Amino acid sequence: MPGANSVTSNQETLHKDLEEVVRKYARTTFLRPIADHTREAFAEAEEFVRKFYNAVGKGDPSQVETIKCMDPPSEDDSAENIAKQAPLTVILDSGCGTGESTIHIARRFPSIPVIGIDKSCARLDKAGNPSQTAGEDVPPNAFWIRAELLDFWRLALERVQAGEWTIPYHAVYYPNPWPKQSEATRRFHMHPIFPTLLALGKVIELRTNWEIYAREFAEAAKIVLNENAEGATVPANTQITCESFDPVAPETAFERKYKEARQTLWRVVIKT
Repeated sequence: MPGANSVTSNQETLHKDLEEVVRKYARTTFLRPIADHTREAFAEAEEFVRKFYNAVGKGDPSQVETIKCMDPPSEDDSAENIAKQAPLTVILDSGCGTGESTIHIARRFPSIPVIGIDKSCARLDKAGNPSQTAGEDVPPNAFWIRAELLDFWRLALERVQAGEWTIPYHAVYYPNPWPKQSEATRRFHMHPIFPTLLALGKVIELRTNWEIYAREFAEAAKIVLNENAEGATVPANTQITCESFDPVAPETAFERKYKEARQTLWRVVIKT
């Protein structure tokens, strides 16, 4: 990745149309046809999840670790017990790039399958290389798939709503900020997919090096909450935090470059 430039934009504060756009999409459903290749990729991810839980049920599974910002798991939250229950527990790493973050997350939560998703074949071809694993094996619970994020999320939400999956943690690290004002509706929080994203996981963590993106993301979540105050997509007791942070051990190449360049990093945590 050449350099680690700060985000430059002709937008100096929250987008003037943020509330209007977010409210509009909070009242609608994103109906674009789902690409066949993403349906096929999702089926591969489902098969990996099934095989993972079938395998851990035969051995001596490690205990699920406490997920940051989540309630501590109970004593029954071993991989073997999860495998016997519905829904199955799955973690998503969306826009995983070369997959380094997927490895870090998989090591933190060894009893839960972690699905890294990216649309770039070139980036995913680098997933699991020695520079990422520090000489160790790739965690057996890490899996990468090439797919369109927006389509994958909708398929995942179908599984969540059907009671087949539960997603306790969803990582959205350093998405393209689309910094030009004219590109704002390509940002996740100003796109029709945003209500789906909010409904998908119990804890969503966004990371970015652009403060405006973080603050918009958090504000958009609050707007959707207010729009759905009478019990629709997002629970009323949702907690939203937006803060700067300094990662002790960077989890992506972007994060490492930004830290080395002494940029201020931001994260938004949404806990339902």
